[in-house]
Amino acid sequence: MAPMPLLPIPTRRLAVRGAIALAVFWLPLAGSARAAPDWPDSFTARLAAQALVQELRADLLSEPSATATLERWCRVHTIAPEARITAARQHDAAVPPSAEQRARLQIDAAEPVGYRHVRLICGGVVLSEAENWYVPSRLTQEMNRVLDSTDTPFGKAVQALAFKRATLSSRLLWRPLPEDWATVPPDGTGGVLGVPAQILQNRALLSRGTDGLPFAEVVETYTSGILAFPLPLPH
Repeated sequence: MAPMPLLPIPTRRLAVRGAIALAVFWLPLAGSARAAPDWPDSFTARLAAQALVQELRADLLSEPSATATLERWCRVHTIAPEARITAARQHDAAVPPSAEQRARLQIDAAEPVGYRHVRLICGGVVLSEAENWYVPSRLTQEMNRVLDSTDTPFGKAVQALAFKRATLSSRLLWRPLPEDWATVPPDGTGGVLGVPAQILQNRALLSRGTDGLPFAEVVETYTSGILAFPLPLPH
C-alpha cells in the first residue's frame, strides 16, 4: 500500500491535536493521570498514543534538527523539569559504512568515515538512539574535536553548518491502532497499554547549507520514552 501523503504542516497539527483532545476527553475521570507505560489499554488511550506518535513524526520530518525537535517535545510535554537534551555516547565497536552509504555521501572507498552512537536523554528518559556516519574532512576541526571528545548531540555540534536534512526513510515500528480503527474501533484489554521499546525509526542525509555537500547519514530510533509523561485529564 502506497504511503498516505502528508497534509500541510498547520493542517496536520490541527488534525493531530484534535484527535488528542477527543481521546483525552473520553478517558475515565476517576484516579490520577498515569505515566505513558501505565496508560490503560483502551481505544481512547490508543487513539491518543497514535496521534502523539504521528505528531512527533511530522515534526521530525519537517525540521532539520532532531535534537531541537526532541528538546521542544520534552518541554511541551514536561518529560523533565528542565527540557535539555544530553547525549550519552555508546562506546561500542564502530560500524563501517556500506557501499550505498558511501555513494550517498559522495565519497570513495578510501575516504575516512567517523561513527558515533549516542542515546539522546531528557531528564533521565531515553528518547532516541542515534547512529551517525560522518565525513570528518567536511567538518571543521572544532566540530571534530567536539564529536570525538564530548557527549554533545550531533546536531548541536554541527549546527554552524546551517545544515539541511533530507529524509531517506521513515518507518513506524508500532501502530497503536489497526488500519481499520475508524470503522471498527478495537476493544481494549482492560490492562496496561504495552508500548514497545522502539516505536519509530528515521534515516536521513545531512548536507551543508552553503554548498549542499552531504557530510553525514543518521539513523534515529525513537523509544517509548517519548510518551513518558502523564496523559492529561479534562478539568
